[in-house]
Amino acid sequence: MRIIKDIWNKCKTDWFLGLVFALGLLLAFGLGRLAAFEASRTPVTITYPNPSDPNIESNYSTLTNSDITGDIVASKQGSKYHLSSCPGAKQIKAENRVVFPSAAAARAAGYEPAANCPGLK
Repeated sequence: MRIIKDIWNKCKTDWFLGLVFALGLLLAFGLGRLAAFEASRTPVTITYPNPSDPNIESNYSTLTNSDITGDIVASKQGSKYHLSSCPGAKQIKAENRVVFPSAAAARAAGYEPAANCPGLK
């Protein structure tokens, strides 16, 4: 047992230096691979449209509630109407559901637009 301890005490400095050298080589190799990977990547570019471009319309038309057509739903027991894609419309039971062809028809029937339905404001 004494012989092993003597050999270890003589060589432990060599082992430590060898380990530090191997870790240094591994670190250098990893950094080289990382640099090569970063160099081969193409940069991301973001281009914004030119506001003075004549192909871009600057006058946007806004829709009013009477312009909205499609499935407008309301509850027989409620006073608000929703687009069929709104979360509130999905909570109306089938037996209580009333369907209108347009927002104007729903308004004419006495319903008001729901505040939580995007697109009806």
